Amino acid sequence: MTSVFKKARWSPYWVGVAIGVLSWITFAFMGKALGVSTTFVRAVGTVEKMVAPEYVADTGYLVKYLGNPEKPKPVFEWQFALVVMLPFGAFAAARISRTRFEETVPNLWAWRYGASKRVRYGAAFLGGVIIMFGARLAGGCTSGHGISGGLQLALSSWIFFMSLFAGGIATAFLLYGKNGGDHV
Repeated sequence: MTSVFKKARWSPYWVGVAIGVLSWITFAFMGKALGVSTTFVRAVGTVEKMVAPEYVADTGYLVKYLGNPEKPKPVFEWQFALVVMLPFGAFAAARISRTRFEETVPNLWAWRYGASKRVRYGAAFLGGVIIMFGARLAGGCTSGHGISGGLQLALSSWIFFMSLFAGGIATAFLLYGKNGGDHV
């Protein structure tokens, strides 16, 4: 029998259960929801604080995540460690499972925008920036709203998820048009 760690793909159902249990652990022991986008706010705010401390002290949004000079909040905490360790965990999983993913440009993308990997990577990076902006505008990312907020049955998280799917469908039509499905 093959160890679960050596499998190239895991069951999404069991992974969902594991993420749910991890969420319980973070709530029970840390009193916080599982999420990652707040780490970026803290990191950027910390850099801003080095350059313009008065601005950070006068910006309520940044004070919420960094604290004030009398009572600062830690920048490097468990959530920061989670974000930093995600790529290392992915690398370790790939090494243990002996899985090597060869990056290719999907047929649908090549049909619409060409086969250039650089263009694809640039678009993916720009999409990531837009998603991060949207995540902070929505008050949380897919892990914060989708996992933690969904587990708590938070109305804002369910609205976020419905909006995420509606926006994804609209974006797919915007990027690939009505006939995109013929090129998958």
